[in-house]
Amino acid sequence: MKKHTKEIVSALERRHAVLFVGAGVSMSVGLPSWKTLVDHILSELRLDDSVMHDPDISYQTIAECYRLQHGDITSLCEWMRQNWRVSPERIERSELHRLIVELDFPVIYTTNYDSNLEIAYEVYGKRYAKISHVRDIASAPAGVTRIIKYHGDFDDEDTLILTETDYFNRLSFDSPLDVRFRSDALEATVLFIGYSMSDLNIRLLLHRIWSIWRRSGHEKDRPPSYVFMYRPNPVQEAVLRNWGVTVLAGEGADPQQALLAFIQGLRAELAG
Repeated sequence: MKKHTKEIVSALERRHAVLFVGAGVSMSVGLPSWKTLVDHILSELRLDDSVMHDPDISYQTIAECYRLQHGDITSLCEWMRQNWRVSPERIERSELHRLIVELDFPVIYTTNYDSNLEIAYEVYGKRYAKISHVRDIASAPAGVTRIIKYHGDFDDEDTLILTETDYFNRLSFDSPLDVRFRSDALEATVLFIGYSMSDLNIRLLLHRIWSIWRRSGHEKDRPPSYVFMYRPNPVQEAVLRNWGVTVLAGEGADPQQALLAFIQGLRAELAG
């Protein structure tokens, strides 16, 4: 772990590091899990939660059904806006969010729909540029952290990757944000935190980056990629290792405390 921590910090100091933030970071300040959103959708559709026991039904399929029944996801976005807001005071009390700001990654990607990262940067007076559209890429000022909402922002429903159709469309890996990520991943060390690695889009993304480097014939020149996972299993580790991704295993009884301890270690190494 110490060796990998030094490598990540070295990339940070050279401004060649990218952070990819998942749901575990937002859940650390009390946001509900994806299951809570799905339970709400099932209630709106008047469906029993036993429907999720069918292996052919995914969370994305349920969201697709919601869009078909309602014609759009406007009311669902409004529910998310009302229920997924966290006060600046709560964010200010989050040591994890403070440390993320202090690590000063030049680029942060997140699949979270909420604005917690943006609020953290505002609380601590650090400039940032939020990017959820291609137009945002062109207008982002130089020299500030780019917070890239990879699966969209619930303040703009047109950007959300939520339903099955959204996910299928994204599998082409050719949207403007995908193009941007390919560029970043080719030149920078990438660290994933807050993920269980069950998200098909994220797994496909890692596989595509590995494939690009493999076809190039210069895999040995690839910057390292890492994923922090709480108690990963050997199957996950073997597959990710094959894709050139090093799994950093968390320790302790609590996943959120394990993640916090890891980020604290990065911050200490950067300060040292």
